[in-house]
Amino acid sequence: MTQISLTDTHIGITPTGWTNDDFPLLGDGITFEQCVSEIALAGFEGCSIGHKFPTDVNALNEALGLRGLSVTEPWVSTFFTVPGMRGRTVAAFEERMDFLDAIKGPVRTRSIGVAEFGNSIHLMPISLSASKPVFTEDHWKALAEGLEEVGKLARERDFQLVYHPHMGTGVQTQGEVDTLMRRTDPEYVHLLLDTGHLYWSGGDPVAVIEAHAERIRHVHLKNIRKAVRDRPGLASASFEEFVRAGIFTVPGDRSGGVPFPAVLAALEARQFKGWLVVEAEQDPHGPRPPLYYAKLAREYLRGLGL
Repeated sequence: MTQISLTDTHIGITPTGWTNDDFPLLGDGITFEQCVSEIALAGFEGCSIGHKFPTDVNALNEALGLRGLSVTEPWVSTFFTVPGMRGRTVAAFEERMDFLDAIKGPVRTRSIGVAEFGNSIHLMPISLSASKPVFTEDHWKALAEGLEEVGKLARERDFQLVYHPHMGTGVQTQGEVDTLMRRTDPEYVHLLLDTGHLYWSGGDPVAVIEAHAERIRHVHLKNIRKAVRDRPGLASASFEEFVRAGIFTVPGDRSGGVPFPAVLAALEARQFKGWLVVEAEQDPHGPRPPLYYAKLAREYLRGLGL
């Protein structure tokens, strides 16, 4: 097996395999305590913040501290392409920075993940392929200006904004990632490479690394089940229907198609530093429990030298 040497990285996982922020009924019966305990048991160093996590920072610090976990990145949904929402989005971003400033842990993350959910369809019960939003020139201008505004605020406080391309949004495809990178200042807007969303949309994660290595400050290691992606019966499915059908899985699952050895080798060649975060929104009550997939992913990455 290929051996990867990424010495200045940390391995985390999102809680979406246990409980789903977009579709809360997935994992509704799983507690926050079960989620973070199993994350630690599987051997991860940290996790992102899910909707069941305590909103009181002291309670969150205590719970994560008991398990030796750090926060990999908080999240802010942006709405810069919606008229009148820029001020609210900036305020939400500033609140998130305040919250992150108060979080303790073995690893102090400085990344804040964002995605533009203005005009998005990923939460709607409509066809993901037929209804994908396409940004106009005005949308791109508003998005770039808004991201640079909060990116500057982040830099002033020693944080970094990392943009997450997402299915069902106006920044989904490899070409749209290229456009966003071209239209934004690299000093203020960085890239969160999500291997799964790029692969699902027809992109090549390795090519994105080669094109934008200097912008990539955070990585989500997400796998895609090709058989689900290409299933004829899901041709007009919504994002939720794809999630429930099992489109996402973890690195190490042989049903997945993302070439992780090549992805990680490309990151190694460009001396990536930061968090590598496993992510796979799945039905936790499916054939295998969340802990199974968490351990599968961690053992797979460990086998690659991580």
